[in-house]
Amino acid sequence: MLRRTNLAAYISLTCPHLNLASTIKMTSNGIVAIQGETRVHLDPKRAIDNGITFVSHAHVDHLHNQNGGLLLTSRQTSEIAKIRGYQIQSYLEEYENYSMIDSGHILGAKGLLFGDDVFYTGDICIRGRAFMKGARVPRCKTLITECTFGMPEYVFPRIDETVEKVNAIISEMYAKGKPVILLGYELGKAQILSYLFSHWQPYYHDSVKRINDVYRSFGVEIKNSMGHTEAEKAGLLDKKPWVMIAPNLSGKNNFVQHMKSKYDAITIGFSGWAQSSRFAFARGHDYSIALSDHCDYDELVELVKQCSPEKIYTVHGFVEEFAADLSKMGYDAQPLQESSLDDYL
Repeated sequence: MLRRTNLAAYISLTCPHLNLASTIKMTSNGIVAIQGETRVHLDPKRAIDNGITFVSHAHVDHLHNQNGGLLLTSRQTSEIAKIRGYQIQSYLEEYENYSMIDSGHILGAKGLLFGDDVFYTGDICIRGRAFMKGARVPRCKTLITECTFGMPEYVFPRIDETVEKVNAIISEMYAKGKPVILLGYELGKAQILSYLFSHWQPYYHDSVKRINDVYRSFGVEIKNSMGHTEAEKAGLLDKKPWVMIAPNLSGKNNFVQHMKSKYDAITIGFSGWAQSSRFAFARGHDYSIALSDHCDYDELVELVKQCSPEKIYTVHGFVEEFAADLSKMGYDAQPLQESSLDDYL
């Protein structure tokens, strides 16, 4: 038996001739937009062999091996996905009434505008950072937005302030003869760090170097440099101080701990979570700096204002808190939560 609140969705599934507006649902395999007999799967967790699948960007929590169906994604996302071990046989960058919008998150990241003016942001940032331009969002009737940092405590400092602060730390450590490791996601944040702090002529962790090479192949001006394995074999890391850009790796063979114990390196971790003392991001880092490839709270509110939607669904992050704040501002907003309609999708 279907709940009364799911009746409209059930009608749109079984009676597409009624031409109802898009129905947006969260399922066990991610977000699905339904328009008549057409289903658009937005960043599903698992491959879909029918309908339309949209992959917004190449972070691994958004990737899967292609398994048939129609795939919409960017060329950059496809290329990065392949070097990260995912099988993407074919994809489209353009299709009928579907428009991909630069989301400003990482290289190749897109949002999707489709149907009756539905806009799915994917992961998004409207703030320019280094070579990354902020997203220019469209007006829409229905907005499906991430809200990773959808709490007022997450308002990030300006990029120039961050650069000045980090340069001061590196200068202080250099005066003491200590190497410095800048830690951020190997895809996205590490490339921003590579660009912002290129004047220190940093070494790169091998995984960062590999992604940097892809960025350069698409015309992004990131200076080339030596990977950590080659630098260590050549004895260059013994000649301190130096700067290195690396992912925050953990596990039995901990790269960061190896660098700290062998070379007495100082670590600076970069994450939006560093903005709040409620989260344990700072543990294990000598310094923690708030830097994110997502919108902060004020930017999420500005995004909503620019889209001027009639309906808003919040996903991924502080969904209830941000929806409640938007409702107080006069918007029709609600968290998108998994429903009992899964069996019909």
